[in-house]
Amino acid sequence: MLAYAVQDLFPDAKPTIGPAIENGFYYDFDRAAPFTPEDLERLEKRMLEIVAANYEMTGRQVTRAEAVARFEENPYKAELAREIPEGEPITLYTIGAFTDLCRGGHASATGAIGAMKLTSVAGAYWRGDEHNPMLQRIYGTAWHTQAELEAYLRFLEEAQKRDHRKLGAELDLFSIEEEAGGGLIFWHPRGAVMRAAVENFIRDGLRERGYQPVVTPHVVHEKLYEISGHLENYAENMFGPLEVEEQRFRLKPMNCPGHILIYKGHPRSYRDLPLRFSEFGTVYRYERSGVLHGLTRVRGFTQDDAHLFCTPDQLQGEFEQTLDEALRLMHAFGFEDFEYFLSTREAKLRVETDPLAEEAIRKALQSRALPYGIDEGGGAFYGPKLDIYVRDAIGRKWQLGTVQVDFVLPKRFDLHYRGSDGQDHPPVMIHRALAGSLERFFGILIEHFGGNFPAWIAPVQAVVVPISEHQQEYAREVRDRLFTRGFRIEIDESNEKLGYKIRRWKTQKIPYILVVGKQEAAGGTVNVNERALAGGAEPAEKRTIAVDTFAAELQARIDGKA
Repeated sequence: MLAYAVQDLFPDAKPTIGPAIENGFYYDFDRAAPFTPEDLERLEKRMLEIVAANYEMTGRQVTRAEAVARFEENPYKAELAREIPEGEPITLYTIGAFTDLCRGGHASATGAIGAMKLTSVAGAYWRGDEHNPMLQRIYGTAWHTQAELEAYLRFLEEAQKRDHRKLGAELDLFSIEEEAGGGLIFWHPRGAVMRAAVENFIRDGLRERGYQPVVTPHVVHEKLYEISGHLENYAENMFGPLEVEEQRFRLKPMNCPGHILIYKGHPRSYRDLPLRFSEFGTVYRYERSGVLHGLTRVRGFTQDDAHLFCTPDQLQGEFEQTLDEALRLMHAFGFEDFEYFLSTREAKLRVETDPLAEEAIRKALQSRALPYGIDEGGGAFYGPKLDIYVRDAIGRKWQLGTVQVDFVLPKRFDLHYRGSDGQDHPPVMIHRALAGSLERFFGILIEHFGGNFPAWIAPVQAVVVPISEHQQEYAREVRDRLFTRGFRIEIDESNEKLGYKIRRWKTQKIPYILVVGKQEAAGGTVNVNERALAGGAEPAEKRTIAVDTFAAELQARIDGKA
């Protein structure tokens, strides 16, 4: 229907390909002039006319030659027709005066469409290849009823309000600078403070579970990735080589080879295992500019990375401990709806140790009574893995943690430990990044909370606002008392009216605004103006309390991760 409408209203546009996607559909067109919002309105009106006409959808099977001839003036359709695999039927389907290359069978007539809307236009390369022509992609959504459509549009509106790129700029958390290049994040002071709070929480968990911190270089010799297999299996996601004194170096896409070299630096005994290394390691991966997206798809990012080296007998316990830490992390950041997938390796990559790794993952999930699905072929090239997905506050699914069992890299790097039998054995390796990347995790947190961060991770936990210049000295005293207790506090010493000040800080989504006037200065108190709680619940009543009472309240929120 969309392609029909485009052909009617814009005969110069060449339809290419248009699949269904999770919440709707899109269609790519080759057209010199850009589609405008007004064009979308016209197209939508024409599509509704096509629905009202209730055209029957009819199809017929044709030969490859017939299909190519039918679309001789559209090189995109002709290319698709030529590439349909031998033995697969080639069909043309028609509604009204429009015929398309289509598998068909979607609906018997156009009147079956209950409700639909065109939502946006974006650029897209033909076949996703940046060397091919740039096309225009029109997105839309379709539902059985108008009520379902309206509910979905409300969801889109809420998602737009929560967009981490928009909130990141409004709250001055991070930026992406054109002069530096796409996909590279600049953390502003407030964003860096919040990132540090997240890192410190993760570090505490690592320390409690016996991880030792390490730091590895950002650039290493290319031969390291020849041994690991990354050059063979992952080269398209790596930046090209750096020539130094006739040797080839690479920006690291992974931290694991560096941790392996640290393990290999000393003889190891079974008594040393399990050995746990952790690093907030920054890695670099080549992503095409067309797929870069704020914090969630970048070229340089930091992982909460850790690698465990253990005996086969220790594998189960270590995996269960890692799963427990993943659950602690997700709960602390307000995620309650999880999905788990055991991702197996492609058949051609499977080795005799894969069933052992898969069994360890299964048993760990079963021991915690966690349901899970199977993602056939979704594992890493060096082993099966557990992927953890979460749903955010408005129901969107994100992949966060991943835990991988690896019998392959220890053998590639000739790692071993001396067993109780006096013989050398290869250790089992577990790769774990529970937040995934801090950049992506941070972007998800912004959207999950809509910028209304819990006080324990908020970049500014409270701001002291004097009613007039006569209370500025007392406001500084309050700020200093709270600052010395470790809280992240700011003071508003502007000459603006009180109402303006409060509105300003509310738009910055500060958890607490502490107003101080004559009475507060005389009584050593603060008037607490608390932000609305998660889920839109009403904030607590404004109340005047002693500074120490407020400090105790805030500390309890921080300690309880509330």
